[in-house]
Amino acid sequence: MLCDVGCAWAGLPVSPHCEMPCAFKYCLHVEGLGDAMATYTSEFLNTLEARGFIHQCSDFAGLDALAAKGQAVGYVGYDCTAPSLHIGNFISAMMLHWLQETGNKPIALMGGGTTRVGDPSGKDETRAIRTIEEIDANKNSIKGVFAKLLRFGDGATDAIMIDNADWLTKLNYIDMLRDVGRHFSVNRMLAMDSVKLRLEREQEMSFIEFNYMICQAYDFVEIAKRYGCSLQMGGSDQWGNIVQGVDLGRRMGLKHPLYALTTPLLTTASGAKMGKTAAGAVWLNEEQFAAYDFWQYWRNTEDGDVVRFLKLFTTLPLAEIAKLAALQGAEINDAKKILATEATALLHGRAKADAAAASAQQTFEQGGVGGELPVIEMPRADIDNELSVVAAFVTAGLVASNGEAKRAIANNSFSVNDVRVPNDKAKLTAKDITADGIIKLSMGKKKHVLVKPV
Repeated sequence: MLCDVGCAWAGLPVSPHCEMPCAFKYCLHVEGLGDAMATYTSEFLNTLEARGFIHQCSDFAGLDALAAKGQAVGYVGYDCTAPSLHIGNFISAMMLHWLQETGNKPIALMGGGTTRVGDPSGKDETRAIRTIEEIDANKNSIKGVFAKLLRFGDGATDAIMIDNADWLTKLNYIDMLRDVGRHFSVNRMLAMDSVKLRLEREQEMSFIEFNYMICQAYDFVEIAKRYGCSLQMGGSDQWGNIVQGVDLGRRMGLKHPLYALTTPLLTTASGAKMGKTAAGAVWLNEEQFAAYDFWQYWRNTEDGDVVRFLKLFTTLPLAEIAKLAALQGAEINDAKKILATEATALLHGRAKADAAAASAQQTFEQGGVGGELPVIEMPRADIDNELSVVAAFVTAGLVASNGEAKRAIANNSFSVNDVRVPNDKAKLTAKDITADGIIKLSMGKKKHVLVKPV
């Protein structure tokens, strides 16, 4: 017996994570099922299992058999809402990396079409409508990340990059309603978390957003037809959208089955959402988030997350990670430095990762000025006229407001050239400019900015 969406695991209890309003659940990696299938026949699923990537899967047995033959073609979609991807996208990009490393074919899908619609998942209000020019500029800006994680080419396991604008922008609306829309139940769509939560809070959802899940589901079918794709991967918040695509493929008579695979929601050991800093999101492009800051982000990982993040965000062998897991006390900082260097090397190259590590050592352990520290320019005239330290730290982005700066000074958190700021009346003057022509501003032991008077 199969449920309404073709679930092959009929009879299992409904998971609280399942968005499908039916009597059965898709196969979820929870409550013992993952333990029962801890060893797979495919290197792909064994790798993802061992490294902690798996949260949900629509059919473990079917996907495992396909990947074991090296015949799994899988994709992840990335909307072009910003010039860079962020930490939340890093984990799914690593899934594409391991798909390729285990003999299968990855596809990076650029959402040139779906970005024009706007994904409502996890949002309390409608996304801003972006111009075609903005979307194209963002798309071109984020492409470079994948060249560092995947091998592109024309071979059987070489990665390809495609854009859903190629088909979504060419759809005739009436044909879309007749050929695709008729397979969607409004009742089911209203039950999806991305819609239901917005409506329960009486927050407006536009008609264009309501159609997003149809576009994403159709993407899966179209990519399956064009490229023989059988797998869509993504974060756990995309589960409902992805399984809609699995179901649509079955309803539209695809000759091969489709599979869904998602990762857990990224949170830290303390329960905080991962990827946020005082300065905002942790971007993957260096233009939006410097390599040194990226290194520092990982160096400041909570102790309880180090091993998990080594598995997810580096390519270090598991045996080596197991040795790092045994480190205790102050030695855990060595593991954090390795995490920071390896994660940074993946996205910014080994040279910049090593430079960031060396700069951090010089700054934190030797009391010097690391060459990779962020640099901002300030008018020399302001400093000659005795610039308020409070204003300088706000301008440098180390704090958000004068009030926050004054509280930090009261807590002895501010230093200028490694000398503690005595009070909130202190000034920056020409005497603070070092022989290197800079002024080092520090907040605590981990946040530093170099001021260059111009």
